[in-house]
Amino acid sequence: MEKLVYIALFAPLVGSLFAAMFGAKPKNLITGLVTSALLAISMVSSLILLFAVKDGAVIHVELMDWITAGDFSVSFGFVADQVSVTMMSVVTIVSTAVHVYSIGYMEHDKGFNRYFSYLSAFVFSMMVLVMSDNFLGLFIGWEGVGLCSWLLIGHWYHKHSASWAANEAFIMNRIADLGMLIGIFLIFWHTGSLKYDEVFTIAPELGHTTLVWIGVFLFIGAMGKSAQFPLHTWLADAMEGPTPVSALIHAATMVTAGVYLIIRANPIYDLIPEVGVFIATLGAFVAIFAATMALVNNDLKRIIAYSTLSQLGYMFVAAGLGAYWIALFHLVTHAFFKSLLFLGAGNVMHAMHDELNIKKMGGLYNTMKWTAILMIIASVALAGIFPLAGFFSKDKILEVAFGEHQYILWFVLWVTAGLTAFYSFRLIMLVFFGKENYKEFGLNPHESHKFVLIAMAPLGVLAIIAGWFEHQFLELVKFVLPGVEPHVASSTFIMLILITSAIALAGIAFAVYKYNAGGFSKKLENSFLYKLLDNQYYIPKIYEVLITTPYLVLSNIAWKQIDVKVVDATVDAIAKTIYATGDKTRVIQSGNLSKMLRWMVVGIIILTILAILLNSSIR
Repeated sequence: MEKLVYIALFAPLVGSLFAAMFGAKPKNLITGLVTSALLAISMVSSLILLFAVKDGAVIHVELMDWITAGDFSVSFGFVADQVSVTMMSVVTIVSTAVHVYSIGYMEHDKGFNRYFSYLSAFVFSMMVLVMSDNFLGLFIGWEGVGLCSWLLIGHWYHKHSASWAANEAFIMNRIADLGMLIGIFLIFWHTGSLKYDEVFTIAPELGHTTLVWIGVFLFIGAMGKSAQFPLHTWLADAMEGPTPVSALIHAATMVTAGVYLIIRANPIYDLIPEVGVFIATLGAFVAIFAATMALVNNDLKRIIAYSTLSQLGYMFVAAGLGAYWIALFHLVTHAFFKSLLFLGAGNVMHAMHDELNIKKMGGLYNTMKWTAILMIIASVALAGIFPLAGFFSKDKILEVAFGEHQYILWFVLWVTAGLTAFYSFRLIMLVFFGKENYKEFGLNPHESHKFVLIAMAPLGVLAIIAGWFEHQFLELVKFVLPGVEPHVASSTFIMLILITSAIALAGIAFAVYKYNAGGFSKKLENSFLYKLLDNQYYIPKIYEVLITTPYLVLSNIAWKQIDVKVVDATVDAIAKTIYATGDKTRVIQSGNLSKMLRWMVVGIIILTILAILLNSSIR
């Protein structure tokens, strides 16, 4: 079984290195095929490991010693337990589909080989993150996905918007990662170890204040990676990257890493419930905050990105309230239907010659039937309609909030469920049904390649059936995570399901009715509330005015007034002085023996005088 752990981990790295060999060369289809095949091998290995650990087995492997200093020792160690293998399976399933899909999506891109090298490196980094048996290894994978996301979001670096978005994502995550690094330092300082098992054993013996600080700093790292307020603006802007990248980053990998960190560190957070309540409260706020922005946005990919942000809020609510397995369950189901939505959006973009404004679409069902069906399936799952996957995991989170008497959180999530259903089917109606607006722009949309649709099909199936395995999922992860169940009576349970389903169905019905009738009036679109939501509550503008612009001004002052006029001028003056001195004194080296003897006499006289003066001062 150890061999399978290594195969699952290193197959994506081999693919990345293979693609990198052809990075600067023209498109090579072999690159896409080889990297996809290696991802499939990693996926098969992960699924075999999933069945191997279903009865409670845990596989530990130690690749090599890493850092040894005094009593401190950290190895490159990996663990295949029920949580890590679940994440491995989800990451590789989605990544394999994305790799195969990308062969068609990126077929005309000049950076085809480079793209696949970055994509496989991203998956390898994510596998390091979820498989490591210690916090430092997790941090290496954490930084690896940050670097690869920068490369992928900025894949079309010749575009200013893509380069800017990549830098924004990278810098904002580095800010948060400082908090995480402090948390890791605190863990080592107080426990003397970074291995999960050892840290979690010692954690109950630490002071409560120490645990609170550790929990807070770790969560700051999670806020950045999972784009929680106020470090959320990078996620929507990251849509500048290729659409398959969005499917990978915003579905099963990078943005869920923050949720995974909280789940993995659950023995620490169980000891500081007040921090958990804060995490849940922030999660609920982000859920409705992002959903309201998705209501009015007209950018196809940004709507789905805001949806991701909202669903991450749901996951943090569950994790914050101690229902870690439910948070992981929603992470799993969400990965399938959200990646399917992004890949479907990629098909629409190709058909519409990279147009993203959904108001310029309409009627695409007639020419893109299979893409429409797959995106409708994903949207129904996202809305939480029975019997699709989202129903089981999302309703479970609502039950937990209600069972823990967090009625405000429950109400916020309930309202968000209705908003989610509305904006999901607003997108479906404006893209696939109604008036064929694309004809006004001379476009001739068509369905994508068959193999692209085949790559999407397994995600469509999983978006339907993944939630049916709720009981088996709990039985799997209960060996690592607390098997918390919502504390609600049977009658209350049925009532909660009915009212949650009712608001979701109402949201869908309202969207279908309203956009079948032509949508909302121009008057509403000119209202203050509409503009507030459309401008993301003006938060990016606030950041620009209060942070970005002043920083740019200070940078220019530091450059022109300090760097150029002080630092450079000082260095240049020293260099010029030395050069001028050398220029004046080089006449000494004339090669004339008489002159050189005279200079030697002068030197001897000076040294003699100095020696006499020094001798006098000593006496």
